[in-house]
Amino acid sequence: MNPRTSVSGPSERRALTGSSFGTRLFLALTVVVVGCAVSAWIVASALAPGIFHDHLGQAGIDHNSSQAAHVEMAFTWAIVLAWGMAIAIAVLLALAVSWYLTRRVQRSLTAVTTSAARIASGRYDTRVHSPGLGREFDELAVTVNELARRLEATESTRRRMLSDLGHEMRTPIATLDSYLEALDDGVRTFDDDTRQVLRGATHRLGRLAQDITAVSRAEEHLTRIRPVPTTTGALVTAAVDAVRERYESKGVVLHSRIDDSMVVAADPDRLGQVLGNLLDNALRHTPAGGTVTVASSRANYDRVEITVADTGEGIASDHLDHLFDRFYRADTARDRSHGGTGIGLTITRTLVEAHHGRVRVHSDGPGRGACFTIELPIIKL
Repeated sequence: MNPRTSVSGPSERRALTGSSFGTRLFLALTVVVVGCAVSAWIVASALAPGIFHDHLGQAGIDHNSSQAAHVEMAFTWAIVLAWGMAIAIAVLLALAVSWYLTRRVQRSLTAVTTSAARIASGRYDTRVHSPGLGREFDELAVTVNELARRLEATESTRRRMLSDLGHEMRTPIATLDSYLEALDDGVRTFDDDTRQVLRGATHRLGRLAQDITAVSRAEEHLTRIRPVPTTTGALVTAAVDAVRERYESKGVVLHSRIDDSMVVAADPDRLGQVLGNLLDNALRHTPAGGTVTVASSRANYDRVEITVADTGEGIASDHLDHLFDRFYRADTARDRSHGGTGIGLTITRTLVEAHHGRVRVHSDGPGRGACFTIELPIIKL
């Protein structure tokens, strides 16, 4: 079932009965205010006459005299007028303040309800302004806005994924379709060459499915980042040790240089994945006899850089701005003959940004190598 079709529509909302929260809150406050006023009047009416008569007796005035009757009548009218006016003014002020507060609360709740309904209908650009009614209401507005932002990011990622996935699947599907049609027509036979082509296309589809899941989770921050204090020197050493055998088997020289080993808040597994992607990329595009250098150095007083530089194929300048885009391949940087799907560098950028860092690439052109730089914030222990 489409999740959007399950959202309550106007007819369903009209079917909801009962008064609004603001009306109920105002009525509750009105009952409290009136109850307090009536209680004060009852207490004053019960206690005041006794205290007044007691003081008349202490003053030597006979309760049955005309003088006492006159004084008692004056006292009664004074109590009625003073207490009546005081209670009336207090009730009016209390009701006015209650009405103002309930209107603000009702307006804020209506805004949140309306925004939630818009978000549920797919309008993820909806935002709620802070009502200024206290920390709890501000947190509610922030939470709703964050929900809308994440849903918007997820929906945007989903649409891009579907578009990119459809574009990327055309080549292997077309290969499978053409070869199967050729087999049906008897143009080709199911020999080793045909088997390898078909198997390569299915492997590419499988790898594409795995990569699209990985980048989706990374871009939507579903990949959990567990940062701990670690040094860039330790990250570089671990990444180099993990790929050294593959470099030796291809005949590519791998160097590591630790100019400055600074403490950063990082998830070693995720940054290990980042460096692994960059080192794999460098290995694919550096011929035997070439050199790849991984270095750690301080960029400025609060940032540290990890660079992965190779002497390989290099990258044309018009490709540099798009190299981290999903599925993007430059002819000399990420072509299909090397087996890449254009996902690894996208995941690299997403994971680095999740560590509050950034990644950039520089190349002097084809045949002159490339240098990827990861910049991370230094933490003070």
